[in-house]
Amino acid sequence: MKHIIVAVVLMAVSSGAALAGGTHAGGHGDKVATMPIGSPGEAKQAKRTVNISMSEKDDGKMLFQPAVLKVKKGETVRLEFVNKGQVDHEFVMDVHDGIMEHKALMEKFPEMEHADPNSIRLAPGARGEIIWTFANAGEFGFACLIPGHYDSGMKGDITVAH
Repeated sequence: MKHIIVAVVLMAVSSGAALAGGTHAGGHGDKVATMPIGSPGEAKQAKRTVNISMSEKDDGKMLFQPAVLKVKKGETVRLEFVNKGQVDHEFVMDVHDGIMEHKALMEKFPEMEHADPNSIRLAPGARGEIIWTFANAGEFGFACLIPGHYDSGMKGDITVAH
């Protein structure tokens, strides 16, 4: 419990500007703020489904397939995940700097759990989904931020076109 409190305090301090800007959705309360990458969407608005697998290879490489996503500004997409690997994996999408800040925090507090709407964590063999509306055009990223996974190749890019 002490580690969780310390993690929350460090996260708040290290991303104070992001919190003040309303970019942290965090699942705290009834209203979810829009992040630069967008916000949770409604299933009935999703016109397209993208299937994403999470896995690891015998050589130690970890990956998402596909590792590049292309969507349109304002588009609501159903992202369906399956963990085909032998270990837990997660998917977190954000601005690139946000991913790197979150990665550093996860390295300090590897047992930290989070329930942000822009992320999902799956056990081996598990399935899940995120329904997301991409609000702004630009270049974003996604990654597995469980310590060691990003450095083993588990990352990708999201292009949101106008």
